[in-house]
Amino acid sequence: MALRGLSIGARLLRDTPRRRILHKLPQTECLQCQVEAKRHLLTEDVVKLQDFQQKKLAVAHQVSGAKDDYFESVNQKLQKNELILRDELKLLLHLCQSTDDMVTVKSAIYRYHEENRNVAFGDFKFGPLFMRLCYELGLEDMAEATVTDKTLKGFFSESTSFNIAIDMLFMKEYYDGALKVIAEMRNQGVAFNKDTYTLACATCYKLNTPQTYKVCLTVLEEGQLKGHMIPRHAYCFAATLAVRQGDLEKAQKCYSQILNAESKLCINLNVWILAMVGSIKEAIAILNRSILPDSPAFIKRLEFSEEVLGALVSQSADGIWAVQVERVVSRLQKAGQVTPQSLDDMLCYTPKGKRRPAAILEDRRTSRRTFRPLRSTLLSE
Repeated sequence: MALRGLSIGARLLRDTPRRRILHKLPQTECLQCQVEAKRHLLTEDVVKLQDFQQKKLAVAHQVSGAKDDYFESVNQKLQKNELILRDELKLLLHLCQSTDDMVTVKSAIYRYHEENRNVAFGDFKFGPLFMRLCYELGLEDMAEATVTDKTLKGFFSESTSFNIAIDMLFMKEYYDGALKVIAEMRNQGVAFNKDTYTLACATCYKLNTPQTYKVCLTVLEEGQLKGHMIPRHAYCFAATLAVRQGDLEKAQKCYSQILNAESKLCINLNVWILAMVGSIKEAIAILNRSILPDSPAFIKRLEFSEEVLGALVSQSADGIWAVQVERVVSRLQKAGQVTPQSLDDMLCYTPKGKRRPAAILEDRRTSRRTFRPLRSTLLSE
């Protein structure tokens, strides 16, 4: 019931042509939200595209015969309405190389699901593999259509499939489609995880409508009630959206939920919110503490967005703090701590995944070319 707004939002989008949403911040002229940055919000640890491509290469080396012959045999089975076995579908997904191949893959998925929709829990999950294929080939339309298809309910039974689809649509700026996938994810009873909360808040932030603002707040409230871990990134999106919707009190409340607010994004966001609510003195204090004019070059200095500082100057104009604001901004500029990077750029960054061990430290026992076991006398010593 609490997410009724999400379903309503999806219905509103159902008959609306796909569009790229470009909104501007209404508060001040200097806060023009630039949403052109085409960046994804999931780490490689979640998308696992590189691992998937390496697995595809390994399978291609191991399979005997031509790929086209295998696809032709699968097409014949589909025409005869014969069963598609699990290993056959798995091999088909790993041999797929083009959009033409995806036509066969999609048909095989529907046929497989038709016969295995009641399969026992714990069986192999094909959903993430299919979504990685769509990600690799740039087929966001197919990803959205399949993951929201009622006849495939249960095939995408985990959050990873939905998250990859949402991330793909977000990167292509199809925010209405991303919202539709989020709504379908909830309708199918697939649990939200920390990545879903970030993607949901980011999508609502990009759409920037009163309806999606309600959806964003409801998603966060339900997550909190369920005891889920809400990421810092999600709260940052929600706080920024709250300001854009003129709800400064809620923006401060969302920001207060952030446990570790020492990042560049969080500090810039805090200064921006303080400026918008009129707490100019507190904003000046943060800026003064951050100035490092004489620090060595190797010391990382905190940078502040020109957009954020412009908002502070605008909000303090003709006030008692105007002179101090101009002074602290000038000091930041001289210290090289002002960046043209917008607040939207800071929000929509591509997160870094877990660091992999350096290749020289890895106990490598497989060939990087063929992915087959290395047979060397050195390994047996």
